[in-house]
Amino acid sequence: MVTFLDVKKEKIQPLLFEQGFALWDIKTPWEVLRMKGPATAILFTSGKLLLQGRDDAIEKYRKFLVGEGFKEEKKPPFVKEEGIIIGTDESLKGDTFGGIVVAAVMADDNVRQDLLALGVQDSKKIDDEDILWLAKAIERCTDHAIESLYPEEYNHHTQTQLLNRMHALCAEKVRVKRKAMHVVDRYPGCTVGDIRTTHAEEKYLEVAAASILARNEALKQLAYLSKELCYPVPKGSTHVQEALEFLKKSGKEPKNFVKLHFKNVKAIFE
Repeated sequence: MVTFLDVKKEKIQPLLFEQGFALWDIKTPWEVLRMKGPATAILFTSGKLLLQGRDDAIEKYRKFLVGEGFKEEKKPPFVKEEGIIIGTDESLKGDTFGGIVVAAVMADDNVRQDLLALGVQDSKKIDDEDILWLAKAIERCTDHAIESLYPEEYNHHTQTQLLNRMHALCAEKVRVKRKAMHVVDRYPGCTVGDIRTTHAEEKYLEVAAASILARNEALKQLAYLSKELCYPVPKGSTHVQEALEFLKKSGKEPKNFVKLHFKNVKAIFE
C-alpha cells in the first residue's frame, strides 16, 4: 500500500489509462477517482492517491509514478498489531478556550487496513480542511465513541480527573463484550488503559484515528463558542490575549468559554 500527495485527477487518469487501468465505480463520497488494473488506484478529495494490491504490482507502479514526478507520502512507522485494539486520545487539553474532548476507536486487522488506506496519521500532521472528511470516513468504518465537555462543565472538575474518566468511558463504550487491549496517549496522572505511552498517536494506528475524531469534535466546539462570543475563538494558548480581552469586555461568563485554572485566564479575570 502506497500513497502519493497533491495528485490531480486530470493528470493521473490519462497516465493510468496508458498503463492498462480502467475506470471503476467510486465507493465513498471522499473519492474522486477509482481505477483498477494490476493494482487498484483510489484518488481522494484531499488529493491523496492510494495504490493497493499485490506487492509486486504496487512496487512497479510506485516506481512509475515517482518517475513521473509524483510525491510519495512517507507513512508513519506504526507498531505492528494483532487482534482487537482500542485507542483513545484527547483534544483541547492545552487550549485556553474550550473544554475537553476524548475519542476512542476500536479496530481489528481488517479495520486497520481501512484506516491505513485512508491515510490516517497523527491529527497534528493533518490540515483542518482534511480533518472533517477523514473523521467522517473513520466513523463509517470503525466502532468509535466521543465524549465532549464544554467549558461550563469542565470548570467543575480537575483536568486529570476528567481525562481518566473520559478515556475509560470512551473505551468501555466501544468495547461492549469483546476483549480488547486499550492503548492510551499517556498524560500526567493517567491511571487508565492497558498500555500507556507518550506520543501514542504516532505509534498506534487506533490512537491516531482517535486523535482525528477528537480534533474534529474540538473544532466543532470552538466554532460553537466563536458563534456564542461573536468573535473567532483561537486554538491553543499562545495567541489568545486579544480574545481573552474581548471576552472580558463582552460581559459574558468566562466559565462558559475558557479554562478558569489557566494562568493566562487568571491574569485577565482575577
